[in-house]
Amino acid sequence: MISDPIADMLTRIRNALAARKTSVNVKRSGICMGVARVLKDEGYIQDFAEVADGNQGEIRIALKYGDVGEAIIQDLTRSSKPGCRRYRGYRELPRVMDGLGISIVSTSNGVLSDRECRAKKVGGELLCTVW
Repeated sequence: MISDPIADMLTRIRNALAARKTSVNVKRSGICMGVARVLKDEGYIQDFAEVADGNQGEIRIALKYGDVGEAIIQDLTRSSKPGCRRYRGYRELPRVMDGLGISIVSTSNGVLSDRECRAKKVGGELLCTVW
């Protein structure tokens, strides 16, 4: 049993990028599906797909690299943790690397990037930052 599926997902992605893997499997959950969707929409991963494993399932994430082999994702940082939740209004969301990166936020409208939150004027739990 994993107590923090988002932290597990981010750690698996970081480890796969360090090992120059083309894809990585993470445990499937609704919140992880939302994070993967935001990463794909913002261009940080190539694609993701659900894979049945007989239990809860997995998500296969196809990682993205640049022209000379550098990883597109430079840093994944977990912001809110099970022991210390961090909630922000849409005006208080951090601008990661002056807008070059994104924050991923769990809102009442689903999992959104900080840009989508500002456009929809909705805040929520700050899950992680990516750049």
